[in-house]
Amino acid sequence: MFEEEWAVFPQLYGGHLALSLSALGVGLLVSVPLGVAAARIEKLATPALGAASVVQTIPGLALLALMVPLMGGRIGFWPAFAALTLYSVLPILRNTIVSLRGVDPDVREAALAVGMTPQQRLMDVDLPLAAPVIVAGLRTAAVWVVGAATLATPVGADSLGGYIFQGLQTRNWGTVIFGCIASAVLALALDQVIALLERGAVKRSRGYLLAALAGFVAILVPASGLVGGAQAGGAQVEGSLSGRTVTVGAKTFTEQFILADVLRRALEAEGASVRVRSGLGSTVAFDALASGEIDVYVDYTGTVWATVMNRDDPVSPGEMYAQQQDWLMEERGVEAFVRLGFENAYAFATTRETAERLGLASIADMAGTGASLASDPEFFGRSEWTRTRDAYGLGDIRTRGMDSTFMYDAVRSGEVDAVTAYTTDGRIDAFDLVLMDDPLEVLPPYDAFILLAPGVDADVKAALAPLRRSITNEQMRRANAMVDLERQSVAQAGEWLWGEIARQ
Repeated sequence: MFEEEWAVFPQLYGGHLALSLSALGVGLLVSVPLGVAAARIEKLATPALGAASVVQTIPGLALLALMVPLMGGRIGFWPAFAALTLYSVLPILRNTIVSLRGVDPDVREAALAVGMTPQQRLMDVDLPLAAPVIVAGLRTAAVWVVGAATLATPVGADSLGGYIFQGLQTRNWGTVIFGCIASAVLALALDQVIALLERGAVKRSRGYLLAALAGFVAILVPASGLVGGAQAGGAQVEGSLSGRTVTVGAKTFTEQFILADVLRRALEAEGASVRVRSGLGSTVAFDALASGEIDVYVDYTGTVWATVMNRDDPVSPGEMYAQQQDWLMEERGVEAFVRLGFENAYAFATTRETAERLGLASIADMAGTGASLASDPEFFGRSEWTRTRDAYGLGDIRTRGMDSTFMYDAVRSGEVDAVTAYTTDGRIDAFDLVLMDDPLEVLPPYDAFILLAPGVDADVKAALAPLRRSITNEQMRRANAMVDLERQSVAQAGEWLWGEIARQ
């Protein structure tokens, strides 16, 4: 049942563990010295704790996403490490300050009376007495960091969050639970190892220290590959890309996972070793491509037009693509390589019952109804929503941002009146949803096309060239339905779609 999930477990678990341990280690090195200084200097304590507290008020996903532009568009380990290190500081810092200030003044006076220097008193009296409280802060930080590390997937870092994000999008709840349990077990295990180390140090017990060491080794074993399997993928073949590693990016929804699998198969057919970084946000994916962190991914003309080029003027599909080709190459060095042949556009959709009840045949009919509209949060932040709202007079519409996984069920159950459906989503037909007309043609085209990072060479292009206009709307809708409705795996849908392409 979990064959594919188990195959990538060492990679995701190892990435999660590396992020957590490195962030905790650096957080400890920063927090304890800062806490020691702040315990002595009141003017330092307030701003230090204030800054650490402010970090905690920032949602974890937002903090991780902010690190990408701050680090020049880099994705993967480093932006996630930076964010998680900041997250680890507060509990250790606060406990260090509180515990040092709580040392009995009589004990300190006695230390000075026997001739200890301030440095000796700190190392031999204050810190040993404060250690249990400081370690309690470290244990709290460990649980926080391991939990927050699951959010590193959208910035391209390997983590157990990969199971959670992909499972949510593909409605594979077993995969979601698997990722949650694995993360929880890791957090509890690290907490207990730290507790054993503390007890061993306090009691000077070799048994506790050996138990902590054994526990830490047990934590490391899954990352070694002794548990789990090899990375899923095809057998290595000889070809023009033999010995090369190509990184494929994917955004956060089912279609992107399937297309990344198709790109992987095309590249592996020429001997490449392929690494897939999935779950990336639109701007994160593009910035990562422009900086060379990933080599190739599939985007959509309407997305690039609005979020990358910051354009909102309506143009024809052909003109939009042509302008994007020129702009991307001139401004970012990115190549708009080939269009895949299908369009996955936004379309306002509702149930037949709601369409009849409110008289919704086109988007214009929603004006004045006070109806509710759900969409992915990204849509409501784009210019096409503002333009659509203003063009059709939808100022009274109640908007609700939600993950695309849930909005189809929401409209089917009547929780919302309409959604911005994706036109290649198999749930449109399966749920018998009605697509509203767009008579003013306000919504832009969303032709799928392959983007290549600066410097990608001719061999990679040759491997991907057969994908030019190789996928129809019907084929993409069928592949999406295999995952979203029939509960088949992404790999199974990718294999079917790759077979359809090969037969052309």
